[in-house]
Amino acid sequence: MPIVYITKRVNFNAAHRLYSKTYSDEKNESVFGKCNNPNGHGHNYILDVTLKGEVDPVTGMVANLTTIKEDVNRLIVDVFDHKHLNLDVTYFSDLNPTAENIAVVCWKILSDTDYGHLLHKIVIHETPTNSAEYRGE
Repeated sequence: MPIVYITKRVNFNAAHRLYSKTYSDEKNESVFGKCNNPNGHGHNYILDVTLKGEVDPVTGMVANLTTIKEDVNRLIVDVFDHKHLNLDVTYFSDLNPTAENIAVVCWKILSDTDYGHLLHKIVIHETPTNSAEYRGE
């Protein structure tokens, strides 16, 4: 059977503040710059969820993209969209919501789905020029 990669792309808008509780205010400002704004700042995130698997000879699919869309919207977009990640999303109550950590959290959330074993990579695009990719390693 051929191995094919399929990707579902979704969008969400969220705010966050980058900082470390272990750093002083000065160190946080030095490390995170304007992303350390005490009131946070926002992004229009793009999330790519890529699965890898054999094409089913009956359905012709690796996985049902409609099901993936529904799950990603319910498990991630509905939880993250128009929220302040630090304050409103429990995954980040003790985790700095960097693009890297958002990608890892999304992987962990989706790994518990019926197609979690097919996860190949998660890419979170924070800006048009900044993204983080996680492959479960």
